[in-house]
Amino acid sequence: MIKKRESIRNHSAESNLFMRRTLVVFIAILIAIGILISNLYYLQISSFEKYQTRSNANRISVQTVPPNRGLIYDRNGIILAENRPVYSLQVIVNKTKNLEQDIKGLRKLLSLTEQEVTNFYEKKKYTRSFKPIIIRDNLTSQEVAEFTVNQHKYKGFSIQASLRRFYPFGDAFTHVLGYIAKINTSDLQKIDQRGETARYRGTNYIGKLGIEKYYEDLLHGEPGQRQVEVDSWGRVIRTLSFTPPVPGKDLKLNIDIQLQIKAQQLLGTNRGSIIAMNAKTGGILALVSNPSYDPNLFVKGISTKQYQALLQSTDRPLINRTTQGRYPPASTIKPQMALLALDTEVITEDTVIFDPGWWQVPGSKRRFRDWKRWGHGKVDVTLAIEQSCDTFFYDSAYKVGIDRINPFMEQFGFGEYSGLDIGEETKAIMPSREWKKARFKQPWYDGDTISIGIGQGYWTVTPIQLTKATAILARRGEIIEPRILNSISSANGEFIPEAKPAEKTIKLKDDHYWDIALNGMYGVTSRRNGTAHRAFENTSYSVAGKSGTAQVINMKEDEKYDASKLKESHRDNAMFVAFAPYESPELVTTVVLENAGGGSSNAAPIARAILDEYFDHIVPASTETAAGN
Repeated sequence: MIKKRESIRNHSAESNLFMRRTLVVFIAILIAIGILISNLYYLQISSFEKYQTRSNANRISVQTVPPNRGLIYDRNGIILAENRPVYSLQVIVNKTKNLEQDIKGLRKLLSLTEQEVTNFYEKKKYTRSFKPIIIRDNLTSQEVAEFTVNQHKYKGFSIQASLRRFYPFGDAFTHVLGYIAKINTSDLQKIDQRGETARYRGTNYIGKLGIEKYYEDLLHGEPGQRQVEVDSWGRVIRTLSFTPPVPGKDLKLNIDIQLQIKAQQLLGTNRGSIIAMNAKTGGILALVSNPSYDPNLFVKGISTKQYQALLQSTDRPLINRTTQGRYPPASTIKPQMALLALDTEVITEDTVIFDPGWWQVPGSKRRFRDWKRWGHGKVDVTLAIEQSCDTFFYDSAYKVGIDRINPFMEQFGFGEYSGLDIGEETKAIMPSREWKKARFKQPWYDGDTISIGIGQGYWTVTPIQLTKATAILARRGEIIEPRILNSISSANGEFIPEAKPAEKTIKLKDDHYWDIALNGMYGVTSRRNGTAHRAFENTSYSVAGKSGTAQVINMKEDEKYDASKLKESHRDNAMFVAFAPYESPELVTTVVLENAGGGSSNAAPIARAILDEYFDHIVPASTETAAGN
């Protein structure tokens, strides 16, 4: 019998092995805990600010709050440019669940058009998914209500309320106010160059023309900031902090709405312009260019078809004729020519010439015709202005010469910017020998000077230049700058008048020369032989003026003007400048009608109507109007 051998167990060794394994596990646990604690320390203490910022970025949204644009009023406090609330439907693409399905639903709910849907998908291609895209602009109150009720079905979609510029009088003030429109790439570059990127963050619109552009810095205001807490869909839960924006300054203009609308009505369908200016302050009371257009089209976003129609129109409604229209001044500048002839002692108050109906340069066979083919007979300087005798001024201009005409007329503002607070302006042309040499590579001829003597030839002016020059005459040489802006709103809501530039004066050898020229202008409207006396019969005020009939095309020496045989665009321009009262001028007006014919028969009655409106309906006659107050 085999006897089994029992194994002997080593309990001590097993105990040591267990202890070693336990120690290893314990150390491993300690290391794991250490790593965990270290990681917690890193996350909770060392990197607390970093991860808090990242967390807040998901939870807190910082929004720029654009400022309200300043309002624009006429001198009586009637609003000309305001901000109206509008509602837009917008979407943030990366917040949606099923974009295509949502769009289909909205097409039924809000009757989205095919064009709106197409435009949305086109915008989506070029817009980052976290940026809002507007689907429909200018929602009605009914549409806002319908969407609000169903908003829970459309994650990522929301109604955005904002203020939009609105011009309540439409095309009546377009060439004064201009308009605002959406900021484009060119605008962004200019903003960046000026270092104003932060100021325009959150702003979609900027002044493009007129007062809106010229005073953009005042009207825009300063943006504010809002910190809001949002949910996972980007919806605002609550506002954490708010820094209010600073609204733009309100502007009060010198424009009088009653006179402005009257001027527009008087122009009717005529192409042309009317300006009315306060002779004491330079305040522009009316500034109308016709035809015009509705500036609200540009605020909403003008269609290509509408814009092309404006661009291609032969009437050129986009041109501000008051500051950009260039016309030969014709006989409206004869009072200034008379002043120059007197001041250079080419003539005296008693100088008399005989006008047979023509004049010619000594040694030349060419005859320069007077508008009155049989002539005016014997005329002095006063009668020459009253009856607009061309022959008298042909002779005076020839004797004075272009080298003295140019610098003298520049003092009246011809060939220079008027100083009007609108950026859209041209200097027109006040010709000289040097100008013609540079422009045409030709010398100056005596015949050029003769034409300049009656405001024809190379000489062109803008209506605002004519207005300023007439005001200088009325003020006997005191130069005044025309201004549209009257005053700017302050922090307490009061309007502070704009500071006026220092005035300069044109000096003549004898101040009596002013009286001679002005007396001639008074005769134009108030004496029997005056070219416009019929238009100003029985006025309640005294008035002085000067008519002008500007040739658009050159006529042959013996050719007779017959408007019926000419294309409309080749017919004469009718012009008239006037101021009243004669003794103490308050109002200066300029009327320019394109291709309308004679200035006395067509433009003078309109000038009379403007003066009547002002003195009989806007202010009492002979009462000073402080448009700058």
